[in-house]
Amino acid sequence: MKLEPTIKPDREIHNRFAVDFEFRVIFSDRVFDPENPVLLEQMPTAHDGPARAIVFVDRGVASPDLIESISAFFEINAFRVTLVSKPVIVTGGEASKSTDDVFNLAVKTLNDVALDRHSYVVIVGGGAVLDAVGFASAVVHRGLRTIRLPTTVLAQNDAGIGVKNGIDRFGKKNFLGTFAPPWAVINDFTLLEKLPAHHWRDGIAEAIKVALIRDRPFFDWIEKNLDALVSRDEPSMRRMIFRCAELHLNHITTGGDPFERGSARPLDFGHWSAHKLEQMSNFTLSHGHAVAVGMMIDCAYARSIGLLDSPSELRIRNCLERAGFEMDVGRRLQLKKSDLNNLLAGLDEFQEHLGGRLSITMLKSIGTARELDEIDREAMLNSLEQILF
Repeated sequence: MKLEPTIKPDREIHNRFAVDFEFRVIFSDRVFDPENPVLLEQMPTAHDGPARAIVFVDRGVASPDLIESISAFFEINAFRVTLVSKPVIVTGGEASKSTDDVFNLAVKTLNDVALDRHSYVVIVGGGAVLDAVGFASAVVHRGLRTIRLPTTVLAQNDAGIGVKNGIDRFGKKNFLGTFAPPWAVINDFTLLEKLPAHHWRDGIAEAIKVALIRDRPFFDWIEKNLDALVSRDEPSMRRMIFRCAELHLNHITTGGDPFERGSARPLDFGHWSAHKLEQMSNFTLSHGHAVAVGMMIDCAYARSIGLLDSPSELRIRNCLERAGFEMDVGRRLQLKKSDLNNLLAGLDEFQEHLGGRLSITMLKSIGTARELDEIDREAMLNSLEQILF
C-alpha cells in the first residue's frame, strides 16, 4: 500500500499592537533662563540621580551669549540634569544634510559620552540641523529622547513639527532617514529675533502652504496681515506660527497615516518640484522660496486641467509675490528650457520616495486639496515654463 505524503498546512501567527505617542509642542520664551522650568520639565529621569543630556547647536545661531546661557542653565540645574559635555556646535543649513559630517560627528559624540535611551539630546537649530542630528539620535541605541528647539520660522511652524528626520544622498532629498517622534518640541520666539529676512519669509511660505490645503480662513488672515508678517510684526508672526504648527500637528495626529505608509502626502504640496529646484540650484535657492515656486507651478497645472479657477490662481500668486517670492527663478538660476525635463524627473523621484503609486497634492480651491495619481507630463512642462521663465 502506497502512502501519500502528508501535506502540512501553512501556519501563521497574526497579531496587532499599537504604540501610543505623546507629541508635545510647547510655546515658551527664554527657555534657557534659569527661572524658566519648561525644559527641565521635559527631562524626567528614570534613574536615581539627575537625568543626562547633551546639547547640539546650529553654528548659525551659536552666539557666545547663547552658548553661555545654555551652559549656565545646566550648571544651575545640575541637581536635575547633568550636561555630559559642553554644547556641541555643528554646521547649519543644507550642508548639514548634504554631507556625512554632522551626522558622523553626532553619532561619534553620542557614543563618546555614553548616552542611553533615557538620556536627552537637545537640538537647537534650523530644520536641516534638526533633521541631521535627529537622524543620528534616532539610530543610536535605536533611539534617544530628542528635544527640538527650532530657531527659524520655517522650523517652528513646519520642519520641527513632525516625526521625520533624515539626510540627503545620491542627489535626493531625505534619501536616508527614519520616522522618530521627538520627545518634545519647544518653540522659543526669542530664538527668532536675529533671524535674517529671507529665513523669516521662508516660514511664511510654509504657512501659506498649509493654509491653502487645509484652512481657507487662515489663508484669508495671512493675506490680510501679510505686510505685518513680512515687516516682522511680532504678534502677527506669533499667531501665524502657532496656527501653522497646530494644523501640522493635527494632520500628523489625526490624519491616520503619521508614518506615511500610504502614498498621499498633502503637507508636501509644492514639494516635488521644490526639492528638485533646490538641488539644481546647488541649494542657493532657499527651501521656502523653492516651495513657493513649487506651489505656483502646481497651481498653474491645476488651472490648466480645469481643477482650479483662474481667479484663485492669481490670488495665490499675488500673495506669494507680496511675501517676497519671485516666481521666474529659471532666469536667476540660468536654467535652460532643456533643463525642464530634468526638473520634471522630480515627479519620478517623488514617487519613489512615496512608494509605488504617484500621488501629487493639487488644489481644487483655496483650502481644499485633491490627490492626483496621474500627471499630464506635457501640460506640466508647459506649467514649468510658464512659471519659471
